[in-house]
Amino acid sequence: MSIEAPIESPESKELSLVGKVELRIALVDSDTKLESILKTYLPPLLLKLASDHLTVRNKLPVAALLKQFKDNDNALIRHFDLLYVQQGIDRIPTNDRLSLFPSLIHGLHSNYGESTTHAASLFNLILKVLHSLPLPTRGSADDVAIRAKVGLSESTEDADFVATWLGKLILFNITQAGVKRCPGLSVEDCSFLQVYGKKDTWIPNASGGMSLIETKVLAVKFLSSGAFTDSERFIPALFASADPNSRLSDIGDDILKRAISSISLEDRAFLEKLFTIYLGTRGSEGSLPARASLQTKVLVLLSRSKLASSFVSQCIQIVREGLDPEIETRNGNIGPSKQGLEASKLRGQVFAFTNWLARISSPEDTRAFAPNLVFQLRDYIESQGWPRPQTDGSRPTAADLSSRSYGYESIGLLAAACPDSILLEPNLDILRWLFNSLSADPSGSDISISIEQALGSVIGAFGQDLDSELEAALTALLLRQMTLHPGEADGSNFEIFRSTRFVAVRFANRCLPYRNVTARWMNLLAIGGDANDKGEVKEEGKKGLDPHLYRMSNPFKSSLATNDDATYNARYEFPAFSDLVEKFFGPGAEWDVQRPEGTQVSLQNAYNPAISFCRSILLHHALSSMEKAPGINADWERNIDALVTNDEDSRAYLKNYMKSILTTDRRSREALQTFLAASFRSMAEHIGKDSNLSGESILELASLCPDSVLDELTRNVSHLQNSILSIQKPIRDTATRVFGILASREQCLEETIQSMLQVFDQKIQLWRQAIGTEILQVHGALLATGRFISRVTYRGKMRLKYHELQVTFVTSILDIMSDSRDKLLLDAAVIAFTDLCLFGTILPDKIPPPHSISVVLQKLKELSKTGDEKAIIALGNLAMQCDEFVSQGSTLNNIIQILYDLQDVRQPEVQFAVGSSLSCAAVGWSSKSLIATLGIDGPLPHTPKRETTLPKMFDKVLLDCRATKPALRQASVIWLLCLVQYCGHLEDSQIRLRKCQSTFKGFLSDRESLNQESASRGLTLVYEKGNRSLKDDLIRDLVGSFTGTSAGLAGNVSDETQLFEPGALPTGEGSVTTYKDIMSLASEVGDPGLVYRFMSLASNNAIWSSRAAFGRFGLSNILSDSSVDGYLAQNPKLYPALFRYRFDPNTNVRQSMNDIWNALVKDPAAIIARHFDSIIDDLLRSILGKEWRVRQASCTAIADLVQGTPLEKYEKYLSQIWTVTFKVCDDIKDSVRIAAMSLAKALTGVLTRSLEAADASTHSANKMLKEVVPFLLSPSGLESSAKEVQAFALLTLLQIIKSSNGRTLRPFVPRLIGHLLALLSSLEPAEVNYIHLNAGQYDLTTQQIDDARLNSVRGSPMMEAIERCLDILDEETMAVLCPSLENAIKTAIGLPSKVGSTRALVSLSTRHNYIFKKYADQFLRLVRKQVLDRNETVSSSYAVGCGYLARLASEGEILNLVRYCQGLYFDSDDDRHRSVSGDIIYAFSKKATDRFNSIASDILPFVFIAKHDASERVKDFFQDTWNENVGGSRAVLLYLKEIINLGSRHLDSPRWSVKHTSALAIADVISPSGSEISDSNARMISPALEKAAGGKTWEGKEIILQSLVRFVKTSNILSLDEGIAKHIQTIFLRESKRNNPGYRRHALVCLGDFVELQRTTDLFPQVYSITEPIIIQALDSSDEMDVDSSSKDLSSKLLSEISLANSLGTLLKSIDPQLQSESVVLSSLSQSLDLLDKAISANGSRAVLDSIYDAEKGLFERLNIQDQTSLTAPLEEVLVGYVKTMFTQHDRVEQTRMKAAEASVAMVPLAHKSKRIALALGHAIIAAREEERSVSIQHCLDRVQEVLEA
Repeated sequence: MSIEAPIESPESKELSLVGKVELRIALVDSDTKLESILKTYLPPLLLKLASDHLTVRNKLPVAALLKQFKDNDNALIRHFDLLYVQQGIDRIPTNDRLSLFPSLIHGLHSNYGESTTHAASLFNLILKVLHSLPLPTRGSADDVAIRAKVGLSESTEDADFVATWLGKLILFNITQAGVKRCPGLSVEDCSFLQVYGKKDTWIPNASGGMSLIETKVLAVKFLSSGAFTDSERFIPALFASADPNSRLSDIGDDILKRAISSISLEDRAFLEKLFTIYLGTRGSEGSLPARASLQTKVLVLLSRSKLASSFVSQCIQIVREGLDPEIETRNGNIGPSKQGLEASKLRGQVFAFTNWLARISSPEDTRAFAPNLVFQLRDYIESQGWPRPQTDGSRPTAADLSSRSYGYESIGLLAAACPDSILLEPNLDILRWLFNSLSADPSGSDISISIEQALGSVIGAFGQDLDSELEAALTALLLRQMTLHPGEADGSNFEIFRSTRFVAVRFANRCLPYRNVTARWMNLLAIGGDANDKGEVKEEGKKGLDPHLYRMSNPFKSSLATNDDATYNARYEFPAFSDLVEKFFGPGAEWDVQRPEGTQVSLQNAYNPAISFCRSILLHHALSSMEKAPGINADWERNIDALVTNDEDSRAYLKNYMKSILTTDRRSREALQTFLAASFRSMAEHIGKDSNLSGESILELASLCPDSVLDELTRNVSHLQNSILSIQKPIRDTATRVFGILASREQCLEETIQSMLQVFDQKIQLWRQAIGTEILQVHGALLATGRFISRVTYRGKMRLKYHELQVTFVTSILDIMSDSRDKLLLDAAVIAFTDLCLFGTILPDKIPPPHSISVVLQKLKELSKTGDEKAIIALGNLAMQCDEFVSQGSTLNNIIQILYDLQDVRQPEVQFAVGSSLSCAAVGWSSKSLIATLGIDGPLPHTPKRETTLPKMFDKVLLDCRATKPALRQASVIWLLCLVQYCGHLEDSQIRLRKCQSTFKGFLSDRESLNQESASRGLTLVYEKGNRSLKDDLIRDLVGSFTGTSAGLAGNVSDETQLFEPGALPTGEGSVTTYKDIMSLASEVGDPGLVYRFMSLASNNAIWSSRAAFGRFGLSNILSDSSVDGYLAQNPKLYPALFRYRFDPNTNVRQSMNDIWNALVKDPAAIIARHFDSIIDDLLRSILGKEWRVRQASCTAIADLVQGTPLEKYEKYLSQIWTVTFKVCDDIKDSVRIAAMSLAKALTGVLTRSLEAADASTHSANKMLKEVVPFLLSPSGLESSAKEVQAFALLTLLQIIKSSNGRTLRPFVPRLIGHLLALLSSLEPAEVNYIHLNAGQYDLTTQQIDDARLNSVRGSPMMEAIERCLDILDEETMAVLCPSLENAIKTAIGLPSKVGSTRALVSLSTRHNYIFKKYADQFLRLVRKQVLDRNETVSSSYAVGCGYLARLASEGEILNLVRYCQGLYFDSDDDRHRSVSGDIIYAFSKKATDRFNSIASDILPFVFIAKHDASERVKDFFQDTWNENVGGSRAVLLYLKEIINLGSRHLDSPRWSVKHTSALAIADVISPSGSEISDSNARMISPALEKAAGGKTWEGKEIILQSLVRFVKTSNILSLDEGIAKHIQTIFLRESKRNNPGYRRHALVCLGDFVELQRTTDLFPQVYSITEPIIIQALDSSDEMDVDSSSKDLSSKLLSEISLANSLGTLLKSIDPQLQSESVVLSSLSQSLDLLDKAISANGSRAVLDSIYDAEKGLFERLNIQDQTSLTAPLEEVLVGYVKTMFTQHDRVEQTRMKAAEASVAMVPLAHKSKRIALALGHAIIAAREEERSVSIQHCLDRVQEVLEA
């Protein structure tokens, strides 16, 4: 008996075969046998790789083959090894596949060197394995270990190789057939990635193929893991960040943010890679340039590397290709298309790169590339059309204009960076081109601004000393630009579109030396103005003429030169006076003085400024030669005036200088004469404004120059006649004085003088009759005659013919003084009298009769008492001609007494005039007040000698100063001041200086501020006038008086003596008005001598500055005393107080203290640095002082101190500074608050600049932030009760956030975000809440207001700051932020904070998902608790936040969210919660679509049910969710089971809304199920649908019955289960019995439909029992009043008609001959007919008849189905009755009549079976036909009749 062998399984058979083959191969001992065996067995062996059994497939040793490949050098073996590995790797288990990863990577770099084909295959295998590689969470321990796990830690070369090719994979994108390379990759690269021709590599559906997009995403994720270092993955990440696919770019951006810090942008190898990426490699096989987006990213990096500028050729190529994107195409190198938005961004970055190159490149590199780039940029602009763009009539595009604008700016920067080879060439081609562009390019204001910026950039290149050729070329170019006007054509035939005058004059001021005469002429052209010139052109012209402003615009650049050296800088040299005059007024000049008289003078507005400029230059040259020229400062011209007017030494030297140049320098002599002629012409012809100033120049030079210089002017003296008789007073005054000087000269023609004097005399003689302009002419004639006679007297040429004129004239002026009441004539007479007295023409004892000296004095006395200063001066000048007598009755004494009697005139100006007159009366021409009065080159006139007048006057005035009468005291102290000022140089004054000092000191305590100021000024003058011994004695006496050690001086002053009352130096509530404050500075340093220096404070009062005699004194000379330096060196306490006083709120105090500071402190920076601590301590103490002015000054002082001071100096004070700053920001005084805010802004500015600086300032910035940020967030900052403080703290914080780099700000981010979120609500205006509460009063809804608040939050600067903070987060900071953010969300109160919190979560979920992912579950749970906020806007915002968080949350947490939403919907008692649930689900589906789809089966059933909610808002949420996530209506079948289960479960809900929604949802599954429902689905649906139909009626329940009808119709449910059929039948019958009329009408229809659908049971009895009561009730109520019903839009009558119609229709439908016996049919028809007759007769409405006829048609058709050939008589009888119902008199509607006709058609077959029926039908049709109006119905009836007759 044989035993059957066990049957071997197929798997065992295949394993056995493979094992045998392996054995055969192993036993081979020769190559021949091996070849034979391989030919036989290798093909079938390879087929086993496709085995169905895993163990068979695994039999191929992939790992061993791979190891053999790595270890073997034989090419053939390696080839087959790799081939088998490729075949088997997809078939081995995932774990085995992952174990190959290290082996695949090991030696990959060397494999590439051996065979690129093998390396490509290995890299492809790596990518395949990568699809199975699980990547750990970033930052975890597994992430740190993954580098070693995958084998990348063994060789940096392999790691770099893999990273490099992963980067190339990201760039790889072959989209067109036949294209062998793509942007950024060469042909070889693309071949490598395609495994050298393996076509299926990137076809996902092919065997072994992969999805390129998914592989790229995996590659980028792999790069972001710990497998690679930052340096290895940086460039691949750069590629990914520029990819258009956001899945790649988001990860790439994240990697770049983390890796940028580890990359050195100054590494040459790295930069070479960047340039290669950008430009590609040349040749048909080389790599193409990168895409535009990647090029833009590369340029951003290059623009941060200084070394990159040394790649000259590459930089040039980048710019060239950026300007002409098609250049590569023309060169045959087909690159990526550069169009659209990315191209525009790239071009903008190219220009930015160009600008950066110009700024950062070394001079050598700049010289290498700048000329080429400038040429290309210029060519680019000209290619667009130049100077006008060529646009074919259309406007240039915004992109074109932007590029053009960038082009101009770049040209300017490059040209400025390399001026020697671009700008400074003989023809000035580029500069000329830019000027032409500015004048003729009409592209728009933006373009003109760019051109002006370009010109502004190059302006500095001309600041160096130019050679003569270049200077001449530049001068000619600028002068040409000054003459161009819009609308004209220039030399190149370009129409001038805009003026270039401003730029040209600015160039002239900045590029040409001050000595350049043509440049100064251009300044005058600018001042002269043009019709189109703006004010800035004139202002720039004035700057060029002012040497101080010129130097400010052109600071001395040499760091080795001192300030003194700068003075001698050749660039600052003044132009030669002769050159100026020759340019302005010489032969051929614009204002040639040789032109004929009457010639129109152009540029009149510039004429007199030219005169003034030439005059100042002449005097400056003269004063410079004596080393007494004033410093070049803002008061340069005024200081010249002061020296010329008041300084005797200067005047004496000027006279010698003028005499020297006139005798030794012919050119200077001619220039001076030309200048005088030009000045004379201006005055004579009234050229321009202020032509009188030209006359002043003549008068000034006439007093300084030899008399012979006036010869030419003397010959033209007649030209002054019109000016003398002018209506303008200044011109008359100046012209008469010039006339007096010129006409009195010997060289003046007698005929001319006589003629003019005759005219003047005629005018004078008519003074009594003169009116209007005649009075003005008399005024001029009086002044001219008086000044002529006085000067003639002085010159000693008073001949007989003038004597008569003199007598007549003196008589006339005395007559006018006596009789005239006209103020102008009186003034003229007094001035003429004054001049005659001054020069001795009128003597007191020679007054012509009938006048007398006593009468004259009385008149002058009367005028003087009215405050007429001219009369007072006249008294003084008259007194000069009086002899000195002892007797009290002398004229001199009378005049002096008259002057003394003017003490009661309480006008300070009058008293100063009295003081001047007293000095003249006392010493005559020795008085300093007459220094500049003579006006003629010559000796002083003779006056009577004085011996006793001055001593008496001094004694008298000193005595009066002690008087008690206030007016006398005030007058006396002013007189004493004038006497010291004007006579202090005389011996009689010197011996009384100590008394004067004592007297002045006594006035320091006077109540009158003017007295105090006069005394203060007087003390300073006394100190100046005295010698060293006297100064020391005065100091000693002063010290004694204050210390109490000496009583030698009267009028001791206490510390509390008030010096300045409000009105003179108004400084407010503080004690600065006392003498103690003024003395404090001197007391602190222990130098009593400073008392006198500080008395000069009062000199800043307006009264001093208004008078030349007092306004010319500065403090620098006084304070330059060497003893001051000695004291200050030993007593540094002065500096803190003095530094603070420099910022005093009072202007006068501030100016004075600045003068003192400038005089004392020669090196402010060194002094401040040395005494910084004491200064800042004093300021911090004073800023919280009691006096507001001290607080205000301290604020300003601290602001000045910290700006420009290194942080290290004040770091320890920083917190204290901020604290006190914010305290005074809430000061009670408004001005202090303003100063405090300015200080806060200054501190913010310092901090912001520090934050914006490069890495060098990072340490300082960190220190400042550590102090400032906590303070700003403290109760002293953002939480302050002061709104101003709170607002500024916020503004400061926002600026800090905006300016800081990530590394600096990151430690503060967690705290900042929490505070800023809270502030969003706290800083919302209270008015918003009020409007929200009272929205109805403003015709608004709360939702509209909330929407506006939401938009406000979105655009809020605080929200931008929050986003900025989030952008700089890293993983470590994120961990710290989470608790802070969680607390902010929990504690948020207002809508803004809550919405802001949501936006922060959204930002974290989208832009920072890698570092936020691990916290997503935590915040999703938190937000779930917040989403039920009472405010719908807030709730919706949190719902959106849930949607975004769902992107990152775990699946379990998402399911919890779904369950939470279901709980809100199904279980909550608050109806609003259902809306919240819908909002969350919709946001989830919208914002996290992928995650939503992944759990769709868990969500969509719930969504389907909820979309049937009765609330429209809730319904819309779920409906939109369903529509956007479901492909079509049939999708319901996918979730049918879940929907039925979920809906059935909630049909038992105690909440009616949920119960109804579930029922409607179950009902709605029928329609999408199609025309046929499967039996299984039917069994599933049936119980739920039956359950839904249960219960009492509710609005909408009819939908359930309708769906049940559809369910019965589309399924076999009635035949499947008899029990179910019975149950459904019961449902329809039950629901039809409901008492609700509105619902019952639908139930009856559904019952009728069901009866038609089921044909197994006779339901007529049940239907009849239901409908008969309804019909009877309806017929009984037909006459009742029509009232509203509970059904919508239906009245009770209409509702009754519909119910009647539906009942009749259902009743007729229930008659089924197939289910009933003949007798039953007859009975049913009879019963029904009775009801029909009643209904038609009682209520023959359209609805009822339509229903009857439709039902009759169906009934007749069912009766026709019977096989009967004839009908019984009873049946005939009944049917005849039905015939009668079809055509009634009520049939008035066409549709109803048509239905009746159609029913008759269905009756025809029955009529054929019964003649009686036929006869009745025929008669009815004939009758109906006769009355029928409708053609269509007529045709129908005709057909019926024809059939009957047939």
